[in-house]
Amino acid sequence: MLTINPKNIDISTLHGYLLASVAPRPIALASTVDEHGNPNLSPFSFFNVFSANPPILIFSPARRVRDNTTKHTLENALKTKEVVINVVNFEMVQQTSLASTEYDKNVNEFDKAGFKMIKSEQVKPYRVYESPVQYECSVNDIIELGQKPGAGNLIICEVLRMHINKNILDENNVIDQYKLDLVARAGGSFYSRSRSTFFEIPKPLHKKGVGVDTIPEDVLSSEILTGNNFGMLGNVEAIPSQDDVNKFIKDKPKYLGLEINEKHKFAQEFLKNNDVLSAWKVLLS
Repeated sequence: MLTINPKNIDISTLHGYLLASVAPRPIALASTVDEHGNPNLSPFSFFNVFSANPPILIFSPARRVRDNTTKHTLENALKTKEVVINVVNFEMVQQTSLASTEYDKNVNEFDKAGFKMIKSEQVKPYRVYESPVQYECSVNDIIELGQKPGAGNLIICEVLRMHINKNILDENNVIDQYKLDLVARAGGSFYSRSRSTFFEIPKPLHKKGVGVDTIPEDVLSSEILTGNNFGMLGNVEAIPSQDDVNKFIKDKPKYLGLEINEKHKFAQEFLKNNDVLSAWKVLLS
């Protein structure tokens, strides 16, 4: 048995042990706006429901371990006292992972992740159209748990409006867990799917994905590719150059001159095997 005194271990290692052992954790895809109305979107897995009367959700944007800075979500919640919490299912998990990239404050993560913004009824932050359940919330309190790296900030949210996609309801208007198909975070890059098992998504922490908004319009309008496919395509540091594409085609001439749907199908096969760069090269050929 490995016994650890948290005071005698570095925070990064402790953080890894905690996240790997307290899992799976539900994901709050939190939407906020700053004092000027600029939108921000970021996922958090320190999250759960804590009361039904009043309806209370709590999530915690922790101070960054590496440099002790705070996240835009926390800064916005402190100023505006409003947030929308969107739940995350399997169909949108790749895009959600992309939204976790630490873009600059003036960057709209809705655009980068390829999510559609829809107006809320009672609060200023936008809802995520693709999310099957969305909670409009007021921020009742924010409890700072410390000022050192890794310290959490409990954002206590009271639900003012709850929006549920009717497609996930059964004949009795009860949420069908199979249709909802939630995902959750585990340790490292691992996620779990409520109706199956673990899967892995590269974690965009030390790089900035180019974003779904950089994908060509003829690809975004595809009848073949999905939101998850777009999330994977957007989660690369750079789009392959024309020289890279030409070399790829020279080595694999069967991908030259394809009809557009065939091209998208081949790209999707590469994405299923996590070969994102080859998928890009097919699409750009």
